[in-house]
Amino acid sequence: MRLNIRFVDRIGIFQEMLLVFAERRLNVVAVEVDLPNIYVDVPDLTAQRLTELREALALIDGVEDIFDVDMLPGMRRRLYLDALLAAMADPVLAVDADGAIIVANAAAAAVAEIGEPALRGMALGELFGDDALQAELSQSRFHAPLREVMLRGKPFLLDTRPLAEAAGGQSAGGVITLHAPSRIGERLHAVQRVEETGFATILGESAPVRALKARAARVALVDAPLLLLGETGTGKELVAQACHAASTRSQAPFFALNCAALPESLAESELFGYAPGAFTGGQRGGKPGLLELANHGTVFLDEVGEMSPYLQAKLLRFLNDGSFRRVGGEREQKVDVRTISATHRDLEHMVAQHTFREDLFYRLNVLTLTIPPLRERAEDILLLARLFIARAAAQARRPPCRLTVAAETALLTNPWPGNVRQLQNTIFRAVTMSDKSILDAFDLDLARSSISGSDTVAEERAADAADPSWDEIVEKSEKEILQRLYPLYPSSRKLAARLKTSHTRIADKLRKYGIRDLR
Repeated sequence: MRLNIRFVDRIGIFQEMLLVFAERRLNVVAVEVDLPNIYVDVPDLTAQRLTELREALALIDGVEDIFDVDMLPGMRRRLYLDALLAAMADPVLAVDADGAIIVANAAAAAVAEIGEPALRGMALGELFGDDALQAELSQSRFHAPLREVMLRGKPFLLDTRPLAEAAGGQSAGGVITLHAPSRIGERLHAVQRVEETGFATILGESAPVRALKARAARVALVDAPLLLLGETGTGKELVAQACHAASTRSQAPFFALNCAALPESLAESELFGYAPGAFTGGQRGGKPGLLELANHGTVFLDEVGEMSPYLQAKLLRFLNDGSFRRVGGEREQKVDVRTISATHRDLEHMVAQHTFREDLFYRLNVLTLTIPPLRERAEDILLLARLFIARAAAQARRPPCRLTVAAETALLTNPWPGNVRQLQNTIFRAVTMSDKSILDAFDLDLARSSISGSDTVAEERAADAADPSWDEIVEKSEKEILQRLYPLYPSSRKLAARLKTSHTRIADKLRKYGIRDLR
C-alpha cells in the first residue's frame, strides 16, 4: 500500500514517522518528499492495519492528514517519461557530463542496433566512433550547433540540449536528438502541405480535363517515372501533386525543384545535398538534398528541359539505381524516390539537336501525361474565371463581383498563350484594380496581359486601326465563340444548351457565319 502523509515541516518529524513504521515491523521500500507531503511505499501494509497506523501517525505533532494513493508521484512520472520516450520516432539519448549514456529510447536502440540495457553506460565516442565529438560536447557543456553524424552507416543531424542544475548550477550532461533526413522531409512536407489535395484541385468540366483526370488516376498508381508535357501555365505542378496524392506514396513527402530557376551549382546542391565543408559559408554539418528529404516519397522536377548536361548525367545515374553522392561527398547514398518531371519544351527535338540526353529522355518518359492548353478547354474558362474572382476578392477584402456579357465574351475569345496562370493573373489584376461590382471587358485589359509581339495583339491593333463599328465587333465575337465551341458541341441544340439560348437562334447564327450544323 502507498500512503500520502500531509504534515507541517519541523526537525525530527520524519524520524518519528519512520519509528512508527518500524515499531509495527512495516518495511518502507520507497520514500518521496514533496513538501508539505511525504509519500511512502509499504508493501506489507493491509487495509486492516491501516486504521491502527493512521491513529499512531496522527499522534505525531505536525501530521495533518493520511490517505492512501495508487502510485507514488515519482513512479508515475517515470512511467510517463518512459512512455513518452518510447513514443518518440526520433532517437533520443540522455548523457552525463562526461558523455556516458544514461537513458536511451527504443528508437535510439533500433538505429544503433544495440539493446537499450547495453546502451546505458556506453560512451558517445564509442557509439559514433568519434572520440573528438564526445570531447567537444563535454567541453562545450552540450552547447553545440547542429551537425551531421554517422551512425551505423546512416546520416543523422545531431541536436543537443544542455542539462544543468537550477539557477546556473553545474552541468549535468545533455539530451541528444538524432534527426534522420527523411524525418525532416516529412515535417517540412507537413508544414507545406495544402489542405485540399488530389484530382479535386484540377478544376474543369470539359472533355479534355475529364480525360486528363481519368488517365492521371491510372498512371498515379504505377510506381514509375512520369513525364508531364504542356505549355507554360497549364498547371503541371498541380497535376504532379494530384498524382502523388493518389499514389501509394501519398503519406510520404512531396518536394518540387524548378530546374530553370537556379544556377547549376545551386540546383545540384538543392537536389543532391552537400557534404560538410563542400561550400564556403555552407552549413557546418552539410545539408541533405530533396532526394534524401523525400525518401519513399516523390520529387517533382519542373522545367527538366532546362537542366544542364552535367546535371542530366547525374540525374541519369540516380534514375538507374537510386544511388547518388552529395556535392563534395565521397559516400554513396541510396534512396527510394519516384520522379515526376515536367517541361513545356519539345524534348524529342532537343534530343535530335543533342541538347538533351537521349538515354535520360527514355528514363523520364516511362509514363506520359499531356496537359491541355486553356484554348482547348474553352468551356472551363468562365468556371475558372468565377473561381479566381472569388479568391481575388477574398484576398483584396472586398465583395465578389461578376462579369458582364462583354467581359465573358472577351474571356472566351482570348487565345490565352499563358493559359490558366495568365487567366488567374488577369482576373486578379482586374478585381484588385477595380472598385465596381461588375467587371466589363475594358476592366480585364486583355491587351496588356498578352505578349506584345504576338500575332493576336498585332491583329487586334490592325482591327483598331480599321475603326470597326459596334455591330462588326459583336459579329466578330459571335463568330469566334461559335467557331471555338461548335466542335465541342456539334449541333445547334447542344450548343444552345451550353450558351443557354434557343437552338433556333443558334441555328440562324451558324448559317449566318457559314458554320455547318450537323443535326
